[in-house]
Amino acid sequence: MNYDTALDAAIGKLHEEGRYRTFIDIERKRGQFPHAVWTRPDGSEQEITVWCGNDYLGMGQHPVVLAAMHEALEATGAGSGGTRNISGTTVYHKALEAELCDLHNKEAALVFTSAYIANDATLSTLPKLFPGLIIYSDALNHASMIEGVRRNGGAKRIFRHNDVAHLRELLEADDPAAPKLIAFESIYSMDGDFGPIKELCDLADEFGALTYLDEVHAVGLYGPRGAGVAERDGLMDRVDIINGTLGKAYGVHGGYIAASAKMCDAVRSYAPGFIFTTSIPPAVAAGAAASVRHLKTDQALRDLHQERAAVLKLRLKVMGFPVIDHGSHIVPVMVGNPVHTKAISDALLADFGIYCQPINYPTVPRGTERLRFTPSPVHDMGMIDGLVRAMDGLWSHCALNRQELAG
Repeated sequence: MNYDTALDAAIGKLHEEGRYRTFIDIERKRGQFPHAVWTRPDGSEQEITVWCGNDYLGMGQHPVVLAAMHEALEATGAGSGGTRNISGTTVYHKALEAELCDLHNKEAALVFTSAYIANDATLSTLPKLFPGLIIYSDALNHASMIEGVRRNGGAKRIFRHNDVAHLRELLEADDPAAPKLIAFESIYSMDGDFGPIKELCDLADEFGALTYLDEVHAVGLYGPRGAGVAERDGLMDRVDIINGTLGKAYGVHGGYIAASAKMCDAVRSYAPGFIFTTSIPPAVAAGAAASVRHLKTDQALRDLHQERAAVLKLRLKVMGFPVIDHGSHIVPVMVGNPVHTKAISDALLADFGIYCQPINYPTVPRGTERLRFTPSPVHDMGMIDGLVRAMDGLWSHCALNRQELAG
């Protein structure tokens, strides 16, 4: 086999379909987020505004977070020195886990190197703990959840997205005595819609199933202390395992689960993705703990974030853009064509200094390609105005259809 030819064909296919992904070389500037500097292909630099980041609240530049990281870095050095079992557990890791179990009102929490690994490692380990386990997974669950369910070797059932009736059919068709787990998300990041947490918990109670909730796009942002949608809706006590990230609203890095002490201990003891991975650096753990602690009381920042998202959605909808609006902070604008999506993204960056990566297949289904804007509290009204004006001109240039504002 000619391996180079095969690689050329694989990469060429992506180019032909208009969904080849490029990395944009940007440098964030402390204290200036959402502004950054883009190094153009010719080596020159251009100031840009980042509109697609997941540092939803700008906590990656917050003085409280930076001070905690500096202090830990000076005290301990750069790395953790090993896995959690081999010198990689420090007072900073324990303090972070204490903040997280307090946040979610759970007995324990377990920190992983990322929320992806936390999902994958936990979901792939659960059948070892509960032989014969059947996992019922929402069709639009994140890739990390899908991978964890796929790799665990146990039985799985996929229910249609947010379709409680379909899930009931699947549960009724299985052995009542079999151990079961329902896995779902609170906010689905591509459309910004909410999972029916209460209804899914009701089914779990009826059929004796565990519940596994991914709150990655909600922690820090929803609920009176930022614990997520389940906290906002008064449902945290009904969820057995909560997955969250430290790399989005909390602005640092890492992921975790929060659950009972026995559940966390069992996952800690059996999950290869936890056992054999070097732990996050102490400085990162310290910064994450400081961020979690701060956001437990900063409701004003959460309110401003929601306000900015609502304003951007309204401005875009008034202009006739096909915005998906489920009431969350995520602002998807549907384009429906990978070539046009990439063209608009490229022009926004090069001509207007607005950075928003295109979202194409396989992240979303073919024909639903989009731009996904993530306004933060530090995206001011002038930035929103500039984005809407730029989109207006580019949309017309690409001869894309608009839609009437409903209502």
